[in-house]
Amino acid sequence: MLAVIGGSGFEKFEGFETVEVLPRQTPFGQSSTGLKRVRVAGQELLFISRHGERHELLPTEVNYRANLFALKRAGARAIVSVSAVGSLRTEHSPGQLVIPLQYIDRTKGVRAHTFCGAGVVGHMSLAHPVCRTLAERAAEVARATTCDTHLGGTYVCIEGPNFSTYAESMSYRSLGADIIGMTNFPEYALAREAGLSYLPLSFVTDYDCWDTSRPHVTLEAVLTIMRTNNVKAYRIIERLVQLGDALYADCECRDQGLKTGLMTNSQDLTDAQREWLAILS
Repeated sequence: MLAVIGGSGFEKFEGFETVEVLPRQTPFGQSSTGLKRVRVAGQELLFISRHGERHELLPTEVNYRANLFALKRAGARAIVSVSAVGSLRTEHSPGQLVIPLQYIDRTKGVRAHTFCGAGVVGHMSLAHPVCRTLAERAAEVARATTCDTHLGGTYVCIEGPNFSTYAESMSYRSLGADIIGMTNFPEYALAREAGLSYLPLSFVTDYDCWDTSRPHVTLEAVLTIMRTNNVKAYRIIERLVQLGDALYADCECRDQGLKTGLMTNSQDLTDAQREWLAILS
């Protein structure tokens, strides 16, 4: 089943019909509010509002582990992560969609970024964190909806909640980053550990602050663009869900996580650890 994580400006979609509100409690704490099974275009998918239904969580406060675990437990096989981002390149203008294939982590707070720990040891490759199969199909679908779409590039994830300084923005450009956001890390890493295909749909709202010829980013300007981006995202999701299992049927992401990367012997785990590992792997 497809699962959608809705970020800022994507806390809800008018076309989603709630079928069932799902339990939020997990071995890693509670997931964000807004965890549910929904129906769109006659098909069912899973949905969670990353920051909560009322946008009550800062990027650092999101329980990413609980969100990913709850979605996997509910039957998710692929994650569509919809987010608002700033642009670090002239060619990525507000209102456009970028589907990045790479990441740079520049968070600095304490974000629980792995399911491992407390006796559970595993190592997963993050060389290619985004599911290329889903990314290419999503790009085709997005362009078919007439949404200006860029496939490829690098997303730099900062801590937030404040926007960058000019010096920081320039440094991210020098690193080769194309867009900037606050939430895709550790989502993509946790998705990989859970054997879930990860597809980021990053909708540009502003030019950050590197381009001094433009006004600095303001919340008011971002909110205006967010409203139009929400409609674009819904149209894409509506078409993706209609593809059903064919969307990710030939994807190999499910074999790249803890299913193959766990090093700890089963007999050395607690009963509780074996129980949640069985769900993730």
